[in-house]
Amino acid sequence: MKIRHHINIAKIVSVLFAPHYFPLFCMLVLMGFSYMRSFPLNYKIILLVIIYIFTIGLPKLLIKFYNIITSKQKNELTKREQRIVPYLLSIMCYFFCFIVLARMVVPHFVVSVVLAAILVQMVCLVVNNWHRISTHSAAAGAMNGALISFSLIFNFNPTWWLCVTIIIAGGVASSRMVLRKHSLTEVNLGLGLGFVTGLLAILLL
Repeated sequence: MKIRHHINIAKIVSVLFAPHYFPLFCMLVLMGFSYMRSFPLNYKIILLVIIYIFTIGLPKLLIKFYNIITSKQKNELTKREQRIVPYLLSIMCYFFCFIVLARMVVPHFVVSVVLAAILVQMVCLVVNNWHRISTHSAAAGAMNGALISFSLIFNFNPTWWLCVTIIIAGGVASSRMVLRKHSLTEVNLGLGLGFVTGLLAILLL
């Protein structure tokens, strides 16, 4: 019973903190700690809806269709091919999100969040050609890196938020291992690469 309980918790954590939620979570934090607090509520809602559609709704829908279409061909496709196509579909959706936001009157750091998410996925896509990496962990690591970057940009104390995101990252990494989706090396690699990518992408882009 205890093992089943742990597995169920791990499944819930994996779903709640899936990689696609990284941009939306960052936006919610920015709306609380940057000058976006003074923006009209309608504007913020529209922004969140756009980010949700292109970074969560559309990627999940396309990946689901891809899995349905290729369900009968799973044995014919290599594991590498099965991993690459979802990455490419997700990156494509994020790129369209970047285009839409770039055409709107939004602060530059909003666009940089989407760019950071694209870079994290591209890093995972490239690294996966040589060594398996946990995308869940990479997104969790990027969330910590981005939070530190934004604390430097907007000069706020990130301690409490950082405690929350570190706990989330630990929970996500543990859940992937409990579900036997990734090894300790794969989740640590994801956390490290995600953290560095998120940190540098926000500061430099």
